[in-house]
Order: sequence, then C-alpha cells, then structure tokens
Amino acid sequence: MSTEISYGSWEMAPRERTRILVVDDHRTFAELAERAITAEFDLDCVGTATSVAEALAKAYALEPDVVLMDVQLSDGDGIEATAELTTAFAELRVVVLSAHVTPNVVQSAADAGASAVLPKDGSLRDLLHALRTASRGHMLVHPQAFAGMRGVTPSRGSFQPPLTPRELEVLQQLGHGASVPTISRDLGISLATCRGHVKSVLTKLGAHSQLEAVVIAMQHRLITVGSAEVS
Repeated sequence: MSTEISYGSWEMAPRERTRILVVDDHRTFAELAERAITAEFDLDCVGTATSVAEALAKAYALEPDVVLMDVQLSDGDGIEATAELTTAFAELRVVVLSAHVTPNVVQSAADAGASAVLPKDGSLRDLLHALRTASRGHMLVHPQAFAGMRGVTPSRGSFQPPLTPRELEVLQQLGHGASVPTISRDLGISLATCRGHVKSVLTKLGAHSQLEAVVIAMQHRLITVGSAEVS
C-alpha cells in the first residue's frame, strides 16, 4: 500500500514500485526471492511460477515490469520462455538466473531479449541491483560469464579498430559487467555521452550487442577481464 506524505504546501508523491514475477522450479528459492523483493520499498513481487507454462500464463495475466527467470525449469527452457515474453511485451525486462553462467548462456539470453544474466548463487545485492536497473536494449552481465574465456586464442591477423582511449575505457568496464549508468558515473561523463561511446564501440567492432563487443575485444586482446563485481 502506498502513502502520500504532506508537509504544508509540499507533497511527496508515492513512488511506484517495480512489479516483478519470480520464475523458479525450486519453491523455497522462489519464496525467499519473493520475500526479499517485497521487503524493498521500490519493488513488489506480484507472483511466482514454477514452470514455463505457469510463467507464461501469469506473465500474460499480471503483465509485470520485470521477470526473474531461471534457465532450467521442470517443463522446459527459461531462455525460450524469455524469447516468447520479450516478443509479446515490448517493455518487459527479463533478468535470467543460471546455475552455470557461461558465455553461451549469456549469448542465448541476449538473443532472447534478456536484460541481465546473473549466477544463481550470487549475492542478493547484485540481484536487487539488476531488478532495479535492467532495461530493454542493454545487457547487464556478471563477470563470471567471461571467466572461462580468459584463455581464448586471439583471432589471427591484425585487428586494430580505431577506438579512442575513452572508448577503450568504456569497453573495459563493459567487460567487467558494469552497466552504462555505472560507467558514466565512474568515468565522470554524462549518461548521453557514455551511450554515445558504447554505440561508437559497437559500430567500430562490427558488434550487434554489448556482449558481442566484449567477446570480440577479448578475442583480440583489446581488453582483459578480471574479478570485478557487478556494481
């Protein structure tokens, strides 16, 4: 229940809570996630589902703002369900959880229209952050996704895209799983300027997504990925 606080002629309008549907076939996890989400002042869990069929039915009925989607469900694939939902609802964001976050999982989730991919055993802080900041057209990826790529063999031939020093800084931060707002804050540049750098990086690398740009950059040793956490 929202409230409105009035102090004389000054009023504070109630903050609209982000409506979230939790999808996980482990009921205990789903219930814990529901409690943690609803305890936040700006988030609200509007329902839980334990299967693809139930997730789709509840998503169509409840029209949540964000779906927290497990990859492995009892009756199907959470990423396939993600693709159906992001196609049906233009503004819907999906945060994917996976027990094994690999580049393949992340790429599949990105292709399905997901807005974030996180490890299922990650921190509650990272999860709540992703639910708050997930946006269509951008991909928030936990650095764990790139852990297995550090030994990848660079592609043959010279590849020297004309990236500026600032674009390389932005690309490096994307490789650490940072979101565009976080990068703009850390580098002391405006959000619009940061988005311009990201767009330029994608164009110069011939990438169609931030994830693809990071993969290309790592293959050609333009950046390195360490152990930074999602911020």
